[in-house]
Amino acid sequence: MQKRIGKRSSTHSALTIGIDLGDRWGHYCVLDADGEITEEGRVRMTRTALSAHFSGPRARIAVETGSQSAWVNEHLCSLGHEVIVANARELRAISGSNSKHDAADAEKLARYARVDPRILHPIQHRDMDTQKDLVQVRARAAAVRARTQMINAARGMVKSFGFRLPDCSTRFFGRRYWSELPQELRDALQPLFVAIETVSQQIKEYERRIEHMARQSYPETQRLTQFDGVGSLTALTFILTLADKNRFDRSRDVGCYLGLRPRRYQSGGRDPELSITKAGDSYLRSLLVECSQRLLGRFGKDSALRRWGLKLALRGGKNAKKRAIVAVARKLAILLHRLWVSGEPYQPFYGLEEQLVTA
Repeated sequence: MQKRIGKRSSTHSALTIGIDLGDRWGHYCVLDADGEITEEGRVRMTRTALSAHFSGPRARIAVETGSQSAWVNEHLCSLGHEVIVANARELRAISGSNSKHDAADAEKLARYARVDPRILHPIQHRDMDTQKDLVQVRARAAAVRARTQMINAARGMVKSFGFRLPDCSTRFFGRRYWSELPQELRDALQPLFVAIETVSQQIKEYERRIEHMARQSYPETQRLTQFDGVGSLTALTFILTLADKNRFDRSRDVGCYLGLRPRRYQSGGRDPELSITKAGDSYLRSLLVECSQRLLGRFGKDSALRRWGLKLALRGGKNAKKRAIVAVARKLAILLHRLWVSGEPYQPFYGLEEQLVTA
């Protein structure tokens, strides 16, 4: 039977709680105003259990980012607590500890939150309505990954019999290459091709919903789609992921937020050139990279951003093109945010040369 935090007279700063969130159970540690442990234990990861267990006086509660941190944050806030969602990527003292276990992690979270919440590099979760809209985008991405895996499996199995299926768009794979399958493989692969065609239809339905959502619920996406290569999917994902256009003091911070800036490990006189951090949302980052590839490709429309990227790609080296693509993706994120905030129409050349140099 789990302990319950009793109702006792306390000020806001008198109680600090750290919760290490798990799949079914969460471990917690409660500190008093003097930093002494008054209670430890675990609680089921359900709304009912959290309500019953943390219905006491208002406290400062620290949790780590994770798959369940969004709803836990919302629920604990509704109970009147101050909730700090710690950035797990920044907590090396927890993730890199030589003696890592749930009870110790909960205590560290509580002690950091009690001393200075800034140590936890707190993040802000998007609201649940925005999260629900983002589920449509995530579900489409999952369906696309599933279709790609099935197509690759079909190609591999056909290749093992000495045949090859020509390249084509994944959207039309099932219908186009059924007739080209070896006769001896048709019975075995028919259910797989049916599944590919079914998933393609579901992806098409998700794209219709995303287009409708962008047009009806998020009309600001129309400004972002003025950029060459940026469609409704990327624009909507950008707005839903950032959630609040005013959360950044500078548009340049968006590139850092999405992990598109180089890592830095300066020590003494050494300051090596490293790869990007890859922090933030990986799916939005991949969409921006795809837009960048299209912008720098043979069919990309002329603009100051394209000229700047092509100039970077000509600097030489085997990785010059890859670095240029990532750099353009970072600039694109900055410009998309600036366009979203300002509401001004996109002008491919006017004033962009100077902005890109200083961005």
